[in-house]
Amino acid sequence: MRYRKVAVGGTFDIVHKGHIALLDKAFEVGEHVIIGVTSDTLVARMGKRRVVNDYSMRIRNLSSMLSSKYPSRRFDIIMLDDEFGPTVTDPSIEAIVVSRETEHKCKRLNEIREANGMEPLHIIAIDLLLADDGERISSSRIRAGEIDADGRVLRAR
Repeated sequence: MRYRKVAVGGTFDIVHKGHIALLDKAFEVGEHVIIGVTSDTLVARMGKRRVVNDYSMRIRNLSSMLSSKYPSRRFDIIMLDDEFGPTVTDPSIEAIVVSRETEHKCKRLNEIREANGMEPLHIIAIDLLLADDGERISSSRIRAGEIDADGRVLRAR
């Protein structure tokens, strides 16, 4: 199914293969993609102490990747100051692309939308991508030098 407007969100500290899979799916199913990037304040509230890049650097890195990988796609990058961002206020957003790891949060998201008189979002969940060692690909593992952004093992844990 194709949607007019799809949302996806994340911290995008170090853009990696898992982020690319999420974005690939969002661009596959959406004509226009809203990409929410957590603000530095939200990162701190979430207790993500391992984030290295500040918001402006994360946006620069993400924008650079997006313009080279998806040059003809329609998207907006917005700052997320709370968990759900515009998905609870914008009735034109029809679907959300999430990882299976965060899929459980969408139940609450849709409850809020329905309480606000909006249609629930279609939830499109993708499996987490695993590195060559069978563990999840994450920015923290990349930063620690365990794996690269494609999930190749650089050193054993």
